[in-house]
Amino acid sequence: MKKWLKRVMPTPKSIHENRYLGIFGKLLHDPNLWHLNRHSVAGAFGIGMFVMYLPPFGHTFIVAALAIYLRVNLPISMALVWISNPVTIPPMFYVAYVVGCWILGMQAEGFNVHFWLDWHNWLAVTAPVLLGSIICGAVCGLLGYLSIQILWRWKLMRQIQARKARYRSMVESRTSRPSSKNQT
Repeated sequence: MKKWLKRVMPTPKSIHENRYLGIFGKLLHDPNLWHLNRHSVAGAFGIGMFVMYLPPFGHTFIVAALAIYLRVNLPISMALVWISNPVTIPPMFYVAYVVGCWILGMQAEGFNVHFWLDWHNWLAVTAPVLLGSIICGAVCGLLGYLSIQILWRWKLMRQIQARKARYRSMVESRTSRPSSKNQT
């Protein structure tokens, strides 16, 4: 997985040359923003999945600022933000709206296209959508962070067990060999 991530991640040079991220200047030179370790990747998933659920205004800037501030993997956090796209935004924000209505004790409107396209209704749904987005983002961010932490530890434990098994088989093969000394 680490090799695949290194292959698909943008290079530091491509991010340094990005016109939208140029405002961060020398902050982008921090090596922690490019590391692929458990804490950096898990933090990137947490940030990326949280920002992904926020209303889509300045996602790239927000996630870059958070990744730089928290010193987590910048390319991964930026890539995760783009899960929210024109195809995924309607169901994501409808779920956020339903969650927001449930928290606020309001009756949620069904997924009726005419209701959502009528701009007169937008003010009534703003509060539930924003509240639901923050809650869904926090839940997704926490689940993303914990999932990466658990998967990374699980993979590490499997590697350690495999290494121990190889060592045991090597020791057993040495002890089970017949002695090469002459028996006279």
